[in-house]
Amino acid sequence: MALGTPATVALDALGIAFTAHPYDHNPSATEFGLEAATELGINAERVFKTLMAMVDSELVVAVVPVSGKLDLKALAMAVHGKKAVMADPIVAQRRTGYVVGGISPVGQKTAHRTVIDETVELFDTVFVSGGKRGFDIELAPSDLVRATRATIAAVARNSLHL
Repeated sequence: MALGTPATVALDALGIAFTAHPYDHNPSATEFGLEAATELGINAERVFKTLMAMVDSELVVAVVPVSGKLDLKALAMAVHGKKAVMADPIVAQRRTGYVVGGISPVGQKTAHRTVIDETVELFDTVFVSGGKRGFDIELAPSDLVRATRATIAAVARNSLHL
């Protein structure tokens, strides 16, 4: 069990294979996903960031490539909501049990409806936060979907499209 974060514990419990990728996190970094891509030497389209948005009155997790941005209108439509706004980072930390920059879509303290951008299907494996800054996990997109009970939809802008 790599580093024993809630994300790795959850994946182990589900019998989902993953590869741990720790790296040296720079405390002054603010673009955590791009830092991971650079430090791990992988294409930014394969590294997905975990964001939280408030859709109407529900917190929703969105997982999009770090090379793009979350399309809030598309996220709202994907979950049959009217309006989406980014969640307060303090609320995101409290509800997930992770710190900003280390929020994993897997093993969150409170389960949330999750939407993963459709570009996830372009790759054999993708990278997401493993539950702390400086630690990503690599897994198959289908396993990420299973672990998070996510739906797949076009919710990213300025990245690859199917």
